[in-house]
Amino acid sequence: MSQPPEVRAWGYALVTVAGVMAAMVSAAALGLSAAGAGGLPPGAFPAVLAATLVAAVGGSLELTGGAGFLGRTGATLSVVPLSVTLAGALAAAVLFRRSLGAGFRPLGMAVRIAAPWLVALGLITAAARHTFRLSLGGEVLNDIGEALGVTPTVGFRAAVAPTLGFGLLWLLVLLAVVALASRRVPLPEALQPVRPAVRAVLGLLLGYVALGLLTGLVTLVTHGHPAETAAVLLLGLPNLAWLALGVGLGGAWDGQVPHTIGLPVPPALAAVLRGRHGRTATVDLSSLSEQDGRAWVLALVAALALLVAGYFAAGPPRPWRQAAWLAMALALALPAVGLLTRVSARYGLSLIGVGDIDAFGSEVSLHARLLRLAGLGALWGLLAGALGALLPHGPPADVHGAQPPPET
Repeated sequence: MSQPPEVRAWGYALVTVAGVMAAMVSAAALGLSAAGAGGLPPGAFPAVLAATLVAAVGGSLELTGGAGFLGRTGATLSVVPLSVTLAGALAAAVLFRRSLGAGFRPLGMAVRIAAPWLVALGLITAAARHTFRLSLGGEVLNDIGEALGVTPTVGFRAAVAPTLGFGLLWLLVLLAVVALASRRVPLPEALQPVRPAVRAVLGLLLGYVALGLLTGLVTLVTHGHPAETAAVLLLGLPNLAWLALGVGLGGAWDGQVPHTIGLPVPPALAAVLRGRHGRTATVDLSSLSEQDGRAWVLALVAALALLVAGYFAAGPPRPWRQAAWLAMALALALPAVGLLTRVSARYGLSLIGVGDIDAFGSEVSLHARLLRLAGLGALWGLLAGALGALLPHGPPADVHGAQPPPET
């Protein structure tokens, strides 16, 4: 006996949320384990895993600390583990498209998926909290500090409202992009050129991740540090891949790393960020090339990738109009990449009110120049679309697909 359509629709929604969570938990757990999180104090790993999921969907983590009545600690953290985010996004895209193939309308399915998604986010938010005790530098100092009530701690908890709000926004934007890119969803005549542009930009971003994965696997096999390299691939591969795309197109990031980064990143990038002794450095083609002349390959790869994207986005009919859509899509995508690749982490300890809260701590930061990325996206998107339109034997015009049967 067949199930009623409404029951089937909710079944698809629950499977979608479960699949997204399974993909993100798997990527995060493997990445954290490779990064050494298995050595955390008892009971800490599940909380750190939940916090990683919160960060992956754009949620907010509040870091707190204290050092008894004589001191205080301070910390901030803002970073998106984009490998975890991408794992969830790909799972959501596959399962959402499957529900559209079963005949359900995009808006109705998005609303149904949002309900269990919020429940899942609420459970993760509740689990994402833990407090760590910090060492003062030795057993004797720790004993003295405990006797004086100077026991520095640092902890974290997920902020409920921002996590639920940004997590829901992440899901809805993702489903909207999937609907725009899917041929199973009909579009109005005026919006039909959006689809090839969106598909081209998605192909560009995923292609860079695939290229980064190939590079990372080669590095893992040939350069040692397999666990640390695996951690980067499982937690931050798109962070590095999309930074390479932005830099290759002429974009820039400002950042600093006072000492070591902790996980392996390209040596030229690490050298630029460490090279100004605590002052903010600029990461762009020029600064990377000063450390490694091969960095200019990033510009060549970006140019070739854009040409391919323009070829698929600006086919007939009306190629120039489609080139304009590609420019608009890239002008939105590149600043979004800049926001997603931001890093801000700081920890400090001040005792008896002596010294600034950051005096004994360290700071890691990386922030994109968003207006520059937006302008470059519009410029290169228009140029790539125009060149793609001039290439012979372009792909056929992307049609919006057959009308799915209505829900009953």
